[in-house]
Amino acid sequence: MPRDDVSNHTPPKQSDLFGVEVVALPERGTETRIARVQLEGSAAMELDYAIPEELAAKVVVGARVMVPLQNRRVNAVVLELPRESPHRGRLKEIASLVGSRPMFTPGLLKLARWIAEYYLVSVHQVLRTMLPQAVREKPGSFLTDSHLSLAKEPPPAEMEKLRQKAPMQARIIDVLRSFKGEATLSQIRQDVPRAATVLKPLLKAGWITRSEVRVERDPFQDEEFLPSQPLTLTEEQQAAHNRIVAVIESPEKPKPILLQGITGSGKTEVYLQSIARVLERGGTALVLVPEISLTPQTIERFKARFSSLRERIAVLHSHLSDGERHDEWFKIHEGRADIVIGARSAIFAPLERLGIIIVDEEHEPSFKQDENPRYQARDVAVVRGGIEGCVVLLGSATPSLESYENAADGKYELLRLTQRTDGRTLPLIRIVDMRLERRKGTGTTVANAGILSEKLRVAITARLEKKEQTILFLNRRGFNTSLSCIGCGEVVQCQDCSIPMTLHKHENRLVCHVCGARRVPPSKCPFCHEATLKYTGFGTERVELVVKEVFPQARIARVDTDTIQRKNQLRDLLRDFRAQKIDLLIGTQMIAKGLDFPNVTLVGVLNADLALNLPDFRAAERTLQLLVQVAGRAGRGEVKGEVMVQTYAPHSPAVQFSRHNDFDGFAQQELEQRRAFHYPPFTHVVILASRGKHQARAEFALQTLHRRLLVDLPEEVTLGEPAPCALAKSHGQFRYQLLLRTPKIRPLCRHLRLVMEGTTLPEDVIVTLDVDPVSLL
Repeated sequence: MPRDDVSNHTPPKQSDLFGVEVVALPERGTETRIARVQLEGSAAMELDYAIPEELAAKVVVGARVMVPLQNRRVNAVVLELPRESPHRGRLKEIASLVGSRPMFTPGLLKLARWIAEYYLVSVHQVLRTMLPQAVREKPGSFLTDSHLSLAKEPPPAEMEKLRQKAPMQARIIDVLRSFKGEATLSQIRQDVPRAATVLKPLLKAGWITRSEVRVERDPFQDEEFLPSQPLTLTEEQQAAHNRIVAVIESPEKPKPILLQGITGSGKTEVYLQSIARVLERGGTALVLVPEISLTPQTIERFKARFSSLRERIAVLHSHLSDGERHDEWFKIHEGRADIVIGARSAIFAPLERLGIIIVDEEHEPSFKQDENPRYQARDVAVVRGGIEGCVVLLGSATPSLESYENAADGKYELLRLTQRTDGRTLPLIRIVDMRLERRKGTGTTVANAGILSEKLRVAITARLEKKEQTILFLNRRGFNTSLSCIGCGEVVQCQDCSIPMTLHKHENRLVCHVCGARRVPPSKCPFCHEATLKYTGFGTERVELVVKEVFPQARIARVDTDTIQRKNQLRDLLRDFRAQKIDLLIGTQMIAKGLDFPNVTLVGVLNADLALNLPDFRAAERTLQLLVQVAGRAGRGEVKGEVMVQTYAPHSPAVQFSRHNDFDGFAQQELEQRRAFHYPPFTHVVILASRGKHQARAEFALQTLHRRLLVDLPEEVTLGEPAPCALAKSHGQFRYQLLLRTPKIRPLCRHLRLVMEGTTLPEDVIVTLDVDPVSLL
């Protein structure tokens, strides 16, 4: 049952956060004839409507209805059934019900109110986000197919006559026999393409019957999954599993659990066996993964383990077609799914009897939505767990410092896995100082251009000779990362964004990685008009070219958003890599996390300090997390792994702590600095940003808000000055921001809402609020 008190289920240092009042949803009494609804669309507001007698038993909290508004009808969601309304006697009636079941559970409505209050958005925006577009716009638009059954066998004489005069009809009978008397028209068409045109005589003779059935658009319908059995747990795994099961079975309100386990320690197996216990108790499970790249392997593991429940596993992520997302959502909504796996938005899956929510790689920034409502799925999972009264399990080898500090404070329960399974050891990590490599002149041939150090080249050669596999990681796409003039010093930038354009050599275009703009590379400098242009930097496309030149005998593949274009392409490529059809895999962060390839014994990180100098207080934390995750891809089989980290900042704490896999040591040092400078997890951060095509207006709008925020500013709030963003221009709009920090978020949220509602801004300026941002860029 949903719980009203969620104050104990707090994301990082947010003990005051969940004190936001959540309006209880009253039980509907027999005398209730009023519905308070949230209108959808442009007229987003809460209004009261009368419930007509014929709909009295069907209009419940969470139902979607059609209501009259002025001279039109609009969709709305029933938020509550109040006993009184100030407009009683003058209320219009609800026109109709949309769907046969409520679209939102009471728990999800309560969650929507919390998200709206905390992230400073409207309830309408949250409810819109909770429903996939295909469900909002075309609910119940299922595909149908004809189901054919062999009602009775034609007499042999009639069958012989059919074979001579109507061979297609005879073939339909034969195909139905091969399907044991029942098949869909689509299945029969695979053998008899024009079957639909010759069915009528068979139906009239009574030999077959026909009915319409719903056809699920299953994204994995052509896949086969070999059943797997639970593995024997290590001592640490067993202890963690026992504790999770104890919390699952406890009648007390559970604390969120942080499972901190090194790469290869078997966190997934703990997830699987914990879910099995939830299912045994009649509950359901929700599993969030941070990247689409994790989904194919995650789904494979779950469908293999729960093979008897294969049809009761639903998937929700952005790479599904609209039809697939529609059908998967309704599978959950209709109670035909026990396990839901998905990315960020899957946290809103309408599961009932929720027993466990698992957030894998909980530190990942992709769990944060980058448009309104800007929710953090990990924190929303914690809140939903409190509302639903279920276990929330956060897993990571390198937890976010917010979750780490929450565990240290006792708000989360901490479980650790410190050893790899089967006695395997962590890979040996070697730091390669690229400054020394350049001084020695190694790895700087024209082809190589400092991309591969001599040590890494020798290590790759050894792996190729031993038929072992290698992963090369670089979190930057393209061929060259900038084009500059050695005469005047100018850099060719995107006209609409303040960022250098990247050369993509395969299409001979300069590409902006922010807005996607493309242009032909100039032959002369656009500024001084001299032929003194020079390409610098490198991305995965150039790495691929260099590696193919250095290792012409190797089978090489590249994984980034430039090469992965079609559906299931990533899944197929990773399967080829697992099947050892590929020797060397080059990729961005799409291959950095969660993947398990036993034959990978070498991982090369080509530019480890790429993100270290970004103007963001989380830069070191992100670098360490990425390095540890990438390094964890090596040595997951029988052979010990090795990791080569190429860097120009070998003494950086993030690099050194990752070398020793010492996350705790890094966390202690980093937390001391965060505490000294009043940054999360010891405060909340809110970014107030403005953007517009006119630079002066965008800046003026933020300056105006800054002045108004100073009036009655809550105590302990640190208010920064308006300044250009690190990315000062994006998509043709100038960007400004100011930073607010506070140890208590509730007073600041109320103040911000009052100021925003009381300020009229220029129509061509967009102002956004981001509570607990994951990036300051």
